[in-house]
Amino acid sequence: MATTPSPACTAAHAVVQVLAGAGIRRCYSVPGESFLELADEIDQHGSMELVSTRHENGAGFMAEAEGKLTGVPAVAAATRGPGASNLAVGVHTAHQDSTPMIVFLGQAETDRLGREAFQEVDLTAFYAPITKWSTTVHRADRLAEVTAEAIRVATSGRPGPVAIAVPGDLFGEQVPAPPERSAHGPVRPSLSEQERDRLATWLTRAVRPVIVAGGGARWAREELVRVAERFSAGVYSSWRRQDVFPNDHPLYLGHLGLGSAASTLEALREADAVLVVGSRLSETTTQGYRLPAPEARVAQIDADPRQVGAGTDLWFGAVADARAALSSLTGSNLPSSYRDWSAARRTWVDSTRPPRAVEQHTGPGLHPWSVVEGMRRALPEETLLTNDAGNFAAFLHRGWWYRHPGTQLAPTSGAMGYAVPAAVAAKLARPERTVVAVAGDGGTTMTGQELETAVRVGAPITVVVFQNGLYGTIAMHQARELGRISGTRISGPLDLAGFARSLGARGATVDSSEGLDKALAEAVAAELPTLVDVRTDPDVISPSATLSELLPGD
Repeated sequence: MATTPSPACTAAHAVVQVLAGAGIRRCYSVPGESFLELADEIDQHGSMELVSTRHENGAGFMAEAEGKLTGVPAVAAATRGPGASNLAVGVHTAHQDSTPMIVFLGQAETDRLGREAFQEVDLTAFYAPITKWSTTVHRADRLAEVTAEAIRVATSGRPGPVAIAVPGDLFGEQVPAPPERSAHGPVRPSLSEQERDRLATWLTRAVRPVIVAGGGARWAREELVRVAERFSAGVYSSWRRQDVFPNDHPLYLGHLGLGSAASTLEALREADAVLVVGSRLSETTTQGYRLPAPEARVAQIDADPRQVGAGTDLWFGAVADARAALSSLTGSNLPSSYRDWSAARRTWVDSTRPPRAVEQHTGPGLHPWSVVEGMRRALPEETLLTNDAGNFAAFLHRGWWYRHPGTQLAPTSGAMGYAVPAAVAAKLARPERTVVAVAGDGGTTMTGQELETAVRVGAPITVVVFQNGLYGTIAMHQARELGRISGTRISGPLDLAGFARSLGARGATVDSSEGLDKALAEAVAAELPTLVDVRTDPDVISPSATLSELLPGD
């Protein structure tokens, strides 16, 4: 009896069917000749969107931001050596930030591989250190299968990016149509009853229990609040994960970031019990691997077994999903406890207010504290902020309160140029939200051209630029370590508002609090992307130092 042959399609079509079936909605890319059919199939698919960016760096940051915000990976695609190299910064950011991402890298054609063909690089080796899995596919009929496996790897355990290099001749080949795949979410392991009771007893008996919550707790906010209240534990957010716990809650004690006020860390230093949830205890979160204190008993809950105990010696470790584990902990029958965290809470609240010296500021431009105060006056409290790397961010980290979930997108990798592309992706994924990118002039001139992308795709974001004419972070380190600065003064002031207008966006230049209030109010109401160029005092280099204090005779 004759059998009916399986319907055929291109390998690119099969890949896109797998992506769309997994709920993936966007691909960010600079189009390349090595994946023509993939870009075409995504563009033609009814439930997916192809977003063409101005630089692969922007594409990588956009895909990372969407994955971080939604929990569903986005696609980043680049071609061969130059494109793949440009994309690498965004992929490294996803790796450091535990963000799911699917990366397609166009490669030289199959019969030319290994011959130093045009723009050929060993992409599997190149991307291996910055991804969860890096592979090259050599058969068109395996592409859909490998894509499905990539999605599973990217979203399971500790999420992260997966890179698939594809020779340019494979996407257009005819292959059997892929079978329908049922959507299986990643396994979410919880605590055993014995583990739950052990942790609950420990937290109940502790004198000063503290929770350190990281990005792994992003989807467990309500459960985290209940556990903190149940055991009367103070809560710190890890580096650039300030939105994992409501900052206006009386148990919130602060942010473990760069430049954190020393006084706000005392409660963690004095804790006898520290529960780490969804944080890998990075160098910044641990303040240079100095916290938690050696005397404290530390318990860690993480979805990735490689992270449990990797950063510090543990009293207890559990491989479990944060949400499932925290939900289990709230089911303990032990009596509730009470500790008074009001003093530690007041210390943090006081650290978020500008010092009195700001009122007497007479330097050129606005004091950075004044910019954050203006943002607090003008922006809705549920605004989604994307923030760049730079010393300006220390003022934002201290001064802005994250009261609502999903309101902070920031790279723990410290990658410059993140804010503007991330804001574009955030607005596409959450069009109902007010989205504001916060950056310095260094980061803005790296990726600010993505304002054109924002205009083209209809993403009315606001970009607030702290323009001080410096690579401020490095200038501060140079001044402290060497007593002088070199290579960190950049041209300025630049007409960044004019730059924005040249890309089709709106632009405003401000150097006063009144002008800032007006510009921000108009930007939030505008239907076009808007850049607000705020001239700030270059001498105010951090919340605790000025350049003139650090540089003798400056």
